[in-house]
Amino acid sequence: MDKLPDSLHFAGIGGIGMSGLAQMALALGHEVSGSDRAYGKEENKALFDALIAQNAKIYPQDGSRYEEGEQPGAIVYSTAVEKTNPDFEKAPSGMEFLHRSQAMSLAINELKCENNFAVAGTCGKTSCTALLAEALKVLGADPGVLCGGLVNAFKTEKMAGNFAKGAGKYFVIEADESDKSLLNYPVDAAMVLNIGTDHYSREELCEVFGRFLIQTKHIAVVQDEAYLEMKSHLPPPVGHLEKMLFSTNGNTPSSIDGIKVIKALDYQKERSGVFTVKIDGMRAILPAPGLYTAANACAVYTALLLLGFAPKDAIEAVQDFHGVWRRFDLAGRMANGAKVYDDYAHNVEKILSCLSAAKEVASGRVIALFQPHGFAPLSFMREELFAKLENTLSSMDVFGFLPVYYAGGSASFTPTSDEVALSYIQKTNSPGGRMNNFLSFSDRNSARDYVRKNGKEGDVVLVMGARDNSLSFYAKELADS
Repeated sequence: MDKLPDSLHFAGIGGIGMSGLAQMALALGHEVSGSDRAYGKEENKALFDALIAQNAKIYPQDGSRYEEGEQPGAIVYSTAVEKTNPDFEKAPSGMEFLHRSQAMSLAINELKCENNFAVAGTCGKTSCTALLAEALKVLGADPGVLCGGLVNAFKTEKMAGNFAKGAGKYFVIEADESDKSLLNYPVDAAMVLNIGTDHYSREELCEVFGRFLIQTKHIAVVQDEAYLEMKSHLPPPVGHLEKMLFSTNGNTPSSIDGIKVIKALDYQKERSGVFTVKIDGMRAILPAPGLYTAANACAVYTALLLLGFAPKDAIEAVQDFHGVWRRFDLAGRMANGAKVYDDYAHNVEKILSCLSAAKEVASGRVIALFQPHGFAPLSFMREELFAKLENTLSSMDVFGFLPVYYAGGSASFTPTSDEVALSYIQKTNSPGGRMNNFLSFSDRNSARDYVRKNGKEGDVVLVMGARDNSLSFYAKELADS
């Protein structure tokens, strides 16, 4: 298939990536319909309202789309959609199926943008995609964006914030490595933020991101540590790229292999309460706490330099950021004085970064409530997460597991949150173990009762977890309690 059909049906249209792509297809003039088993849930209302406002037709996920009118030219699906999905099983014979990345590639070609900038990495993709797009907007470039989060600066009465068409010169894309689909669409400029523990081994991620850079046409921004780790996977073809590295490590040299390194140094909390960092020697006010926020700002500043913007303009642009939904959002303050924050953190690196930011704004302890986003991810991270938490949490902090989020489909249903929490408790009580406070809650109500009883002025209650937007409502419920 060399172009998108006039009519498309999205199986799982309510997903953050699928809904953005559906809005992109609508903006390009295609007829769009979709189904989703989460349709009708309050936490997904913003996305579905935006789709309907843009004339998408939403159906129950029971195959009923095929009972009405002319059939769609293709079904768009993601890796998360099971083969037993009714939209698959009831599809008319000969129906064309397009993976999300294939449809995205065709849509990007149809958009005819001058510069497709894809942001990759195991952590920070959504925030950096949003920050780069908003910085370009501040600089007057009117960029397009396709993001894995609802970007506050791009929300309108009809648009949810995870897609904007833009004027055509720049289109910023969040590039997904979870199913390696970032290798399936055209990229003019690339960013690799980091390599962590998510989806694949570090070795395999090095290979994936290396191939991603090899396929990039013009420029690349890469974290210094990621570059060094990928060196064995970067054969001579990557030499065609104009490159810059970025770093938050003061010991990193000013250039590596002849590639300039832009540094973010002297990260600190000012007396006024704001967080600042020196980027390329210039002091910048950060929109949120956390060293990872400084790294994101440095990465985007570096990208703007490579795109030809002046350093002073670039540094001013990265300071004017209005954030992304569920990225260290302050949900409010509880009656007992504890502040409640909501975050999408779900893998080891993101959880640790989020905890570090929470500890910076807390004068008391951190009470973390984490909902694993699947049984397989919890199994994948359980050993490394424990080791990292042991070095991050104080004896006063609390790390509580909520029940594993199950969205349907095939699952092992093991390990449970109870099992993982118990194993952590056993390890902390063993010789050499530290007495950290690990808990497992049977449901959200019991966790709410715990923080109501134990939270105090100066504490931070941190709600973390992916895929389940109802966690945002839960965080607000806690703040109102």
